[in-house]
Amino acid sequence: MSVVDFGGQGQPIVLLHGLMGRARTWWPAAQWLTRYGRVVGLDARGHGRAPKTGPWTTEQFVEDVAAVLRTFDEPAVLIGHSMGGLHAWATAATYPGMVRAVVVEEMAPDQRGRTVDDWRAYLDSWPVPFQSLAHVREFFGSTGNYYTECVEERADGYHLIAELDTMYEIAAEWGRRDYWSFVAGVKCPLLAIEAQHTAMPPGQLAELAARVPDGRHLVVEGAGHFVHGDAPDEYRGAVEAFLSAVLSR
Repeated sequence: MSVVDFGGQGQPIVLLHGLMGRARTWWPAAQWLTRYGRVVGLDARGHGRAPKTGPWTTEQFVEDVAAVLRTFDEPAVLIGHSMGGLHAWATAATYPGMVRAVVVEEMAPDQRGRTVDDWRAYLDSWPVPFQSLAHVREFFGSTGNYYTECVEERADGYHLIAELDTMYEIAAEWGRRDYWSFVAGVKCPLLAIEAQHTAMPPGQLAELAARVPDGRHLVVEGAGHFVHGDAPDEYRGAVEAFLSAVLSR
């Protein structure tokens, strides 16, 4: 288990990254989140400095998150992007006493039928190793700063920290099963943030919020899958309003 402590005091806030990411990709958001509590980020197994050993199941990722939550004296707020959003609501359903609220960004409960073949060719076309961090930023454009956190320097250049075969195995599970049963178990407040140019099946993030007793849904205009990077001000405003309401109870 690899945890990054971003600082702050009080209410635990745990940040869960997306596929191929790592905890440190959350640094920009963590800077303002420390106003609301103690902010930590978790490297999911197979990512960052976490163990590169399976099993690569949602249930195992939930247990990893729960291990972090057990180190706190009170329930935590979970904030997840993409894969991390799934892990956030699944943890809230599995361990309701350890989760105070959940923010889900760009993750749908039912992606059955999708396969990694849809994007394998694109990922395999990346010019790895990258020759410099500037090369990473140039190649990824608007998400370049995000991906500079996801590579490591080796003798021949910069390589992805996460192994693609592992990423394919993790994502393959999403195409085989749905996660509505976990959604049904979420009893805490939940905010579902959807991009206007979402990567998810249409309507599902709205349905996700509708199925949670205290669920809210927001579509961020102009944003793509990385909402917190594409529209940081809108993302911040939505999350701060949500946290202010939840933490004042």
